[in-house]
Amino acid sequence: MKVHPQQLIPGCLIIKDVMGQTLTPIIPKNTVVEPIHLQVLKKFKVLEVDIANKLVNGDVFETGDPEDLIEEQDMPFYEHYVDVVKKTKDLFKSWDYRSKIDVQKIRELIYPLIEQGENKSDVLLKMHHYNKPDSYFYYHIVSVPVIATFLAKQLGYSSKERLNIALAAFLSDIGMLKDQEDIYSQNRNLTQEEFKKIRQHPIESYRLIENLPIHQDVKVAVLQHHERTDGSGYPMGVKADKIHPFANIIAVSDVFHAMTSERIYRHKQSPYKVVEELMKDHIDKLDMKVLNQLAKSIVNFSNGTQVKLSNNEYGTIVFTDERHPTRPLVKLTRNQEIINLIDDKTIYIEEIL
Repeated sequence: MKVHPQQLIPGCLIIKDVMGQTLTPIIPKNTVVEPIHLQVLKKFKVLEVDIANKLVNGDVFETGDPEDLIEEQDMPFYEHYVDVVKKTKDLFKSWDYRSKIDVQKIRELIYPLIEQGENKSDVLLKMHHYNKPDSYFYYHIVSVPVIATFLAKQLGYSSKERLNIALAAFLSDIGMLKDQEDIYSQNRNLTQEEFKKIRQHPIESYRLIENLPIHQDVKVAVLQHHERTDGSGYPMGVKADKIHPFANIIAVSDVFHAMTSERIYRHKQSPYKVVEELMKDHIDKLDMKVLNQLAKSIVNFSNGTQVKLSNNEYGTIVFTDERHPTRPLVKLTRNQEIINLIDDKTIYIEEIL
């Protein structure tokens, strides 16, 4: 929908670049509105802004005066996603740890979302925009199944297998709800006792679902989603040949979402930078087949693709070396200079425009 900037409130999601009398956006699309953005819009005398129908917390955005709406523009996946996050939070906030988990309710909540997400080619590039640091735990619970099923489909897993992967991904961190959720909101280094608790959450999650009527593959994947192929993972430290394939997919999805998300104690990173880091530093820890699929799914540049760089420059990709797919040649919009990202590792692609 289009609204006047005076109607905006913090938490609105801008879904189209806001242009001033500049060559580049004064506020790029996928920005979650904060007070500073309201000041920028006022300074540039912007008259209308395209926003999503729902706030980033899942609440419906209401302008107060329907006559002020210029036109409606829906964003189905985003609307669906934030709604599921909100319902997930409500579900677990009302959940008694001693009560039995309602698996059917969870299936009804997430299956329609992941079926929508696995067919969106840009889902891996946009999930990190829709995260609120103070509710990271719930965004993570919902995002990992979406990412995991997208990758699973690209890897050739059947529809039934993908549904089991989604369920396992959603259930993987529920053990933290016992007494560990608040650990995620701490803006400090964890104590040894807190770190020990975190390393136990796969076991806690497994215990909560051990006797539920779900496939054994789901249960094993939940238990093993933090294991690593070199044996450095937890809780059991098993190596590659002992790790369930579902757990490998969830592991990559979990790390990718965590590294690309804004959290209270850590800033988000560009998906492209994260892929570089994973391919460099986690190649002996995460399943190579899944990592390669992640990279292939994200790094699919073509000549003429417009990008934003980490130094706030905008440009157009003119050539991509297959040996270095995340570091193409980019012609800058500002001065038409062509830079080779291979030569300057401090600059990376922030996002596709």
